[in-house]
Amino acid sequence: MYKYEKISQAIRKQIIEQKIKPGALLPDQNQLAKEFNTTRITIGKALQSLIIEGLIYSKRGAGTFVRKDAHLNDEFTNDVDKPLGTTSTHPHSKVTSKYIHLTARIANEVEKKNLLLEDGETVYVIKRTRFIEGKAYSYEQTIMPTKIATITEEVLKKSIYQYLEHEYHLELAGSHRQITARKVSEEDAKFLGEKLGDPILVISQTSYLVDGTPFEFSESRFPYRSSAVSADVNLLE
Repeated sequence: MYKYEKISQAIRKQIIEQKIKPGALLPDQNQLAKEFNTTRITIGKALQSLIIEGLIYSKRGAGTFVRKDAHLNDEFTNDVDKPLGTTSTHPHSKVTSKYIHLTARIANEVEKKNLLLEDGETVYVIKRTRFIEGKAYSYEQTIMPTKIATITEEVLKKSIYQYLEHEYHLELAGSHRQITARKVSEEDAKFLGEKLGDPILVISQTSYLVDGTPFEFSESRFPYRSSAVSADVNLLE
């Protein structure tokens, strides 16, 4: 585990246990760097991970605050400004995966366009269902260039994002995301347990590394009864 992750865990624990109260102003980055015996850069990464998680927010000229609703975040809510990684966005829940499909083939035209691939380059085709506390949370279909990392069935049982970060030291930056709704298909019904014709939340995204390299082209489907989308909108002063 990286140092910034240990720091974010320590701050998160204080927030959850309300040792740092909702609405409270956090110490500035210089103070935190001194407290944790590290650099401002490391503190900045730790705070950014907590912002992504929805526990804190920054206000220009005022500082960084604990969200007043931090302890009320629902385990089935998708924050639109978060990386769509189930394990990282639900750190206090038991997340499991059911492997369905893993193959490799030559990328088609749509995949080449979205992943900036050349003719003849290969991709993994990944399908799996994610569960939170034993309940079906999403059905994921992912296309990933084989040159990014070696993906196995064992990897698919856990977090792919954490595998890329820890084993390949890749730094994930963010995603371009499209959110739509449609009716449950036979495939959705099979892997999510929903009824045919019911509405379903669909999030399609292309995800990028910090250098701008796209590493994932995916579509995730969520049961409408247990899903919602939230977003924070910051107005510039």
